Amino acid sequence: MQDLNDMLYFAEVVERGGFAAAGRALGIPKSRLSRRVSDLEAHLGVRLLQRTTRKLSLTEVGEAYLRHCQALRESAQAAADTVAQVQAEPRGTIRVVCPVTIAQTLLGELMPEFLARHPLVRVEMQVSNRVVNLVEEGIDVALRVRSKLDDSGSMIVKRLSDGGVILVASPEQLARQGTPHTLEDLARMDSMAMSAADGRAALRLIGPGGQEALWQHSPRYVADDLLTLKLAAERGVGICWLPDYMCQDELRSGCLVQLMPEWAPERGVMHAVFPSRRGLTPAVRRFLDFLGETMQGATKQAEAPLAEGSAMDVPATS
Repeated sequence: MQDLNDMLYFAEVVERGGFAAAGRALGIPKSRLSRRVSDLEAHLGVRLLQRTTRKLSLTEVGEAYLRHCQALRESAQAAADTVAQVQAEPRGTIRVVCPVTIAQTLLGELMPEFLARHPLVRVEMQVSNRVVNLVEEGIDVALRVRSKLDDSGSMIVKRLSDGGVILVASPEQLARQGTPHTLEDLARMDSMAMSAADGRAALRLIGPGGQEALWQHSPRYVADDLLTLKLAAERGVGICWLPDYMCQDELRSGCLVQLMPEWAPERGVMHAVFPSRRGLTPAVRRFLDFLGETMQGATKQAEAPLAEGSAMDVPATS
């Protein structure tokens, strides 16, 4: 009788692009995995893979067979999920990738609450701005921010929240260089940015009535970490565009002042990306539900009007 595990091994080899990557994901030696797929081909009496020294490619019958293997795997996972969902508590490990700024602000505040709610769940989080391949690297959920939700191929995308970006400066810098009221005024201001090609940075802005403008500047300070730039902005180094949720306390205390609120870059969409809705474990499902419940509220707080007498009410910033 055919070993159904061989069908799952075959699907993993194809999806991960080779025996070595599949072996690492499955915890099976490459040589053993290769032998199991060869035995499967011998049992079926057909060649499923074309092997070369550089890559693997599917034969025509291999493509058709792969779809059945994937369907079998999803059915098996769905059956396992049905059993797992009767458990009183989600359990197991969730592997997450999160951009640095979100981890240091929003998610850093929310994760203790999630872990307190679900004591049987472990979370392994990679804090990185690197774009990862979820399947190849064994990641359950990746958090991302984009100006729009692009097609992610075979990945599932869950929209979590929208976020704005605001221009801020310290009172010290405004006392030194004056308060800008137009885009032309920004030219005299010391500025900062996350990147600058050949010493120049550019940002497309949307203003009153939907008009657009390209703001170009030569930043005095370049750092690819927003928390670093926020600390520098508080100390008067330069004006800087920051996520609104990241600097509300500083605006309320007066450490930072918002400039030219009528102009802003396009809003970002915070979202979660994950491989398959049907194959999610209860722990991952609960994590995604938690993010959907809490992220929107956390970012909405940043959009609430500040209290009377706060930094944003200073006439010079209007």
